[in-house]
Amino acid sequence: MPYLYQDSKPRPPAHPGGARATHSSGKAYEELKQECLRRAVLFEDSDFPACNSSLFFSENPPIPFVWKRPGDIVKDPKFILGGATRTDICQGDLGDCWLLAAIASLTLNEKTLARVVPLDQNFGPDYAGIFHFQFWQHNEWLDVVIDDRLPTFKGRLVFLHSAELNEFWSALLEKAYAKLNGSYESLKGGSTIEAMEDFTGGIGEMYDVKAAPDNFYEILEKALKRGSMVGCSIDTSSAAELEARTSFGLVKGHAYSVTGIEEVSYQGQQVQLIRIRNPWGQVEWNGPWSDNSPEWRSVSPSEQRRLSQAARDDGEFWMKFEDFKVHFDKVEICNLTPDALEDSNAHKWEVTIHQGSWVRGSTAGGCRNFLETFWTNPQIKLHLTEKDDGQDDCTFIAALMQKGRRKLKKLGAEMLTIGYSIYESPGRDGHLGKDFFRYHPSKARSKTYINLREVSHRFKLPPGDYILIPTTFEPHQEADFCLRIFSEKKAITEDLDENVAIDLPEPLHPTPSPEETEEEKQFRALFEQISGKDMEVSAEELEYVLNAVLKKTKNIKFKKLSLISCRNIISLMDISGNGKLEFSEFKVFWEKMKKWINIFLQFDFDKSGSMSSYELRGALKAAGYQLNNYLLQLIVLRYSDEQFQIEFDDFLNCLIRLENASRVFQALSVKNNEFINLSIGE
Repeated sequence: MPYLYQDSKPRPPAHPGGARATHSSGKAYEELKQECLRRAVLFEDSDFPACNSSLFFSENPPIPFVWKRPGDIVKDPKFILGGATRTDICQGDLGDCWLLAAIASLTLNEKTLARVVPLDQNFGPDYAGIFHFQFWQHNEWLDVVIDDRLPTFKGRLVFLHSAELNEFWSALLEKAYAKLNGSYESLKGGSTIEAMEDFTGGIGEMYDVKAAPDNFYEILEKALKRGSMVGCSIDTSSAAELEARTSFGLVKGHAYSVTGIEEVSYQGQQVQLIRIRNPWGQVEWNGPWSDNSPEWRSVSPSEQRRLSQAARDDGEFWMKFEDFKVHFDKVEICNLTPDALEDSNAHKWEVTIHQGSWVRGSTAGGCRNFLETFWTNPQIKLHLTEKDDGQDDCTFIAALMQKGRRKLKKLGAEMLTIGYSIYESPGRDGHLGKDFFRYHPSKARSKTYINLREVSHRFKLPPGDYILIPTTFEPHQEADFCLRIFSEKKAITEDLDENVAIDLPEPLHPTPSPEETEEEKQFRALFEQISGKDMEVSAEELEYVLNAVLKKTKNIKFKKLSLISCRNIISLMDISGNGKLEFSEFKVFWEKMKKWINIFLQFDFDKSGSMSSYELRGALKAAGYQLNNYLLQLIVLRYSDEQFQIEFDDFLNCLIRLENASRVFQALSVKNNEFINLSIGE
C-alpha cells in the first residue's frame, strides 16, 4: 500500500482521559449500549463479526469454532470475580504468550488496570452484550468496543481464559486487542514490551541479563515498586528450540511475567528471590526455591504468607535471583514514566512526539550503509539547551516505533528492521544533503537495528543542536512511524522537512535579437520547414522539432519527448492563447529547456538517461523549487517508475507543472496584496 507523508511536527503526549471512540458508526460505547437496551437486543459488532475472518487470515480454523456469549457457556457469568488478578490469565490455543505476560503484569497495578479495563462493566440488569477497553496507540488513546461473542469448542473457550470458568474479563480483553490488530491470528508472536506500551503509553527499555549492570536487582525492585511492567524470556538458537522445555522446567522463546522481587531470611542469611509467572498457568521452574523445594522448610510460615508462597501448579514460582541471571536472557521493562531506574530521584519528563512516514522513492532511504539514499530519510532537529541538574550533559530517550505492522500482517507485512542515528548539527537550516553524511560520523545511534515494533535508548549528550535520522535498515521499505523524545529538561524538536519556496529567475520575454546565433538560425529553418509562413507550431509539430534536435545532441540518452509534454509546453509558453507556439516563444522556452537538461544530466549520476527519484529533491532545488516531504512524495508517486527512476520526459512535465502552479500562486498573491492595500487605503 502507498504510504503518504504524515505531519511530523512535534505534538504533546496524549491524555488517557480523552480516549477516542473507534466504532465505524461514529458512536461511543455508552451510546451504543443505550441503543441496544432501548431496542432490547444484544449488541453485535459489525466491525469485528463472529466469523472466520476475525479469527484467521492465512488459514481456515483447524476445528469448528462456535461463537458463544458467556451466558451460553456458563449459568452465572461474571466480568471480574474476586478482583482481576494474574491467575485470571491462562493461555489457550493461540501463540500470544507475549500478550498474556503483559496482561499478568497489568493486574499488578490497579490504577493502570482500571484505565485499560473499565471496571464498571458487568452481566447485571443493564447487560447488553457490549463491552469496551482502552489502548494506547502511537500517542493516542483509543476506546475499542466489542460484543461478547467468544470462540469456543465443545462449550469451552479456545483462547485466553480465567482459571475461574465463569470469569470473562481476560477473554474479552484479548478479543478487544485482537480487534485492534485485525484478527486473533495477528496476535501470534510478539514482544511483551509491545503490549505493555499499548496498556500504558509508557516507555520500554530492554536489558540483556548476561550484561546487566551490577545493581540489576535494585533496578527490578524499583521498577516493580513504581508500577512498571516487567517481562522476561530465554533466547533460542534455532526455530526448533522455540517453546522447548529445559531440564529445570523453563520454556525457551516463551514470554514470562516478573510479578515480585523480595529478600528472604534463610539459614541466617538474606537471599534475593524473584517471582516469575508462566502465562500457560502451568509448567514451572523445578530448581531451588521452586514450589516444593526443601528451601521453603527453613522459612517461617509468616514469611511464606508475606511472599504469598503456595505449592500450586498455577504457573507462578519463586527462584533465586542468581539462578534467574543464569537461566534467563532478556528482561523487558515498561516504565509508566521514563525515570531512570538506576536513579533514586523522580523527575518530570518533557515529551515530544513526531509522526512521519518512510515512502518508497522519496523518504525511504535506508540506513547509513546506503549513503546514496540515506540522506533522503526524514530528519528531526533536536535542540538540547539545558543541562541535567548538577551534570554537564543532557539526558534524553529516543523511542522510534513503526506503526500498524501487526494489523497489516494479513497483507503480508512483517515488522521491519529499524533504528536511528544522531548527528551533530552543522548549524544551518534545511534538509541536510548527501555530502554532509559522507564526511561526518554520527554522534550517537540506537544500539542495533532490529525487527521490533519499537527501538529505544537512553543518551547523555552535551548541550547543542543535533539531527536525528529515523530509518529502516534497507532502503525502499515503506511504513509509518512515531518518534518519541523524552528529556529531563525541556528539549525543542523540529522537523527539517523544508518549507515550500520558489526561487526562479525573472521570466524571459520574447525580444527581437539584432543578430541570430547559429543555433537560432537552425531552429528558424526547421520552424519554417514545419510550420509554414506563420512560424507557429502545434503540439504535434513541436514534438517533431524537439525530438529532431534532441536526437542530434550527443551527450543525451533521453527517450523521445511525448505529445503530452509538448502540449504542456505550449500551455506554459503560449502568450497569445491561440494554442500554438510562435518562434519567439519557442526561443524563450529553449533557454529554459537547456537549463533543465543540464540539471537532469547533473543528477543522472550513472548517465543512463534516467534519474533516481531519491535525487529529485536536489534536482528540483537546483531548478528553483524547494519542496516539503509531502509534495515530494506526491510527485514521486506521479512521475517515477517501479524502479524509482524518472525519465527526462517526466522530469520536464514535472517542472512545467510546477512553473504553471507557481505563476498561479504568484498571481493570487499579487491580487491578495492589492486587496489588502485597497482595504488599508479605505
